[in-house]
Amino acid sequence: MGIGDQIKQREFESELQKAIINIAFTNSYMSGLISNSFKVHNISIQQFNVLRILQGQHPKPVSINDITLRMVDKMSNASRLVDKLFTKSLISRKSCSYDKRQVDISITPAGQSKLLELNDLIAEVYSNHNHLTEEEFKTLNLLLDKLRLD
Repeated sequence: MGIGDQIKQREFESELQKAIINIAFTNSYMSGLISNSFKVHNISIQQFNVLRILQGQHPKPVSINDITLRMVDKMSNASRLVDKLFTKSLISRKSCSYDKRQVDISITPAGQSKLLELNDLIAEVYSNHNHLTEEEFKTLNLLLDKLRLD
């Protein structure tokens, strides 16, 4: 079903407007699926993103600033997300040895275990939405990268 049918809009001002609305709608759709699959684990997509960032740097610790730079959702409050993950014992925090103003964040074994469970859930969402060929996904990624010219 096309975006016009999905949102009950017959016409768009332009193909650009239609594409941007389509991207926003698709993001909301995919985020909803992922959020629903994470609910039982009491983890948000943004918290999952932080865990993935920390796992990617493991065993090297990461600063809050580095986490913020790498976040997919740039509107997220990394400090708040880190606090919540710390409360859940999924990450550890300690003062940086060379800069006392900085806090080093690392994923814990419990965080790594939780991330494995969450990765399985993400893999299921991905497999349920693998409707394009590898070449079509490459083209889609190229076009999305081109649209975001920063």
